Amino acid sequence: MQDTFTAKASGWDTPERTALTKKFVDELLKNVPPQAEWKALEIGAGTGLIGLQILPYVSKVVFEDTSESMLNVLKQKLIGDENVEILHGEVSDYKSTDIELVFSSMAFHHIEDIEGTIQHLGRIVKLGGWVVVADLVTEDGSFHGFDTIPHKGFDTEFLSQQFGNAGFGVKTVYVYNQISKTIKYDQFILIVQRLG
Repeated sequence: MQDTFTAKASGWDTPERTALTKKFVDELLKNVPPQAEWKALEIGAGTGLIGLQILPYVSKVVFEDTSESMLNVLKQKLIGDENVEILHGEVSDYKSTDIELVFSSMAFHHIEDIEGTIQHLGRIVKLGGWVVVADLVTEDGSFHGFDTIPHKGFDTEFLSQQFGNAGFGVKTVYVYNQISKTIKYDQFILIVQRLG
C-alpha cells in the first residue's frame, strides 16, 4: 500500500483545512445528535482533525486511514487516555458490527470501490446508525491537478442510490460549502440512516 501522503502529513493541519473540518463538524452536529454511548468510525481520518472534534460526544472513535504517515501525526496529538482505535488500512478491514456513526470528509473520492465500501458499511453499521459523508460535487478533475484519483467528485443522486442499495435511507443531502482554488468547487454533505 503506497502512502501518497508521506510528504504532506507534517504540514497537513493548516488553518484553512482546520476551518473546513469545523464546517463539516458543525453540519454533522446540526443533523445528527451523537449519543455518549456510541462507537464512531471515521473513514480517511488523516491527522484526526475531524475525529478529535467528534470524540467528546461519543464513547469511542475508530480512526481509519490508508496513510500511516497521516496516522502518525494523529498519534502525536493523543495524550494517551483517549478512547480511540487506530486502523491503518482500508475500511473493509474493520469487521465488527458495532458502529453507530460513520463520518468521512473529502475521503470518498480516494476510494476505488465505492459500491463495495458502501455495502460493507451496511454490514458494520447497527440498525438505526448513521453515515455522514462530505465530498466534492462532480468536477472536471482540476481540483487535484495532476494527481490521479479514482473519482472526480460525485453525483449525489448516484451516491444516494448506492446507499439505498445497501439498506440505508437518505435523510438529507445538500451543498454546504465551497472550496476556492482557481475556481470554486461545491462540497456536499450526505446523511443516511441504516434502516431496520
